[in-house]
Amino acid sequence: MGNFHLEEKIIEIVERALVEDIGSGDVTTMAVIGDEGIEAEAEFVSKDEGVVAGIDVVWFVFRALDPSLNFIPFLSDGDEVKKGDIIGIVKGDVRSILTVERTALNFLQRMSGIATLTRKFVKAVEGTKAKITDTRKTAPGLRLIDKLAVEIGGGVNHRFGLYDMILIKDNHIAIAGGVEKAIERCLRFIKEKNLDLKIEVEAQSVEDVEKILKVGGVDRILLDNFNIDDLKRAVDLIGERFEVEASGGITLENVREVAETGVDYISVGMLTHSVRALDISLEIKV
Repeated sequence: MGNFHLEEKIIEIVERALVEDIGSGDVTTMAVIGDEGIEAEAEFVSKDEGVVAGIDVVWFVFRALDPSLNFIPFLSDGDEVKKGDIIGIVKGDVRSILTVERTALNFLQRMSGIATLTRKFVKAVEGTKAKITDTRKTAPGLRLIDKLAVEIGGGVNHRFGLYDMILIKDNHIAIAGGVEKAIERCLRFIKEKNLDLKIEVEAQSVEDVEKILKVGGVDRILLDNFNIDDLKRAVDLIGERFEVEASGGITLENVREVAETGVDYISVGMLTHSVRALDISLEIKV
């Protein structure tokens, strides 16, 4: 994985997941297996077609519970998988394998589902300049994992939280008394605090875009729930002055048409908020 701070954060997420699932102990495994130190081998088998994501995370799961477990992946993050493919195997104490099975699968299935859907959107806009990006509509506590899966699927990450980018939305604009005042306040805030932050501002109509262009000072304009004709008009108005992002009501059926309007980014909430987990099982060989 290579990024020490990223690894630290993933380990924290993994450890929380293990505590949540195991609690005071795996009573079923303790009852059935007891203290017998039985060595076993289990296979991660795909029962679906898609994109694998979460291999590194699964490795952290096994290491966190029992460092003696030997996880051998046959595929890498981003590889495409077919029904019946073996993604990897784990060898070691059967008690540890049974105890960690669900946590490992939860990460692998969810991340692979996100990567699979992201890859479909990315392929749908091939040949355009549009990049598929995620949102903050992630599972609480799993944002890093969810966004990592989007990257593995070929998408790009939007802001990670409220702290790393200014995004002026409709409620901010209403409270500020207009988009002009909202932008001016954000520019002043950045200057006073000596911050290095990009500013994105939401527009809900072509008229909003015209107001934003008069004020300037932003890095990206978010065109929210625009129809195709208005998207084209807005993109033509903005030109090369600012980055352009489209959002709202994006599906696999319409994403190509949205991309062909010339937007730079298309944000898709469904990548993470309503993902279908890839069907993967862990089968112990007996």
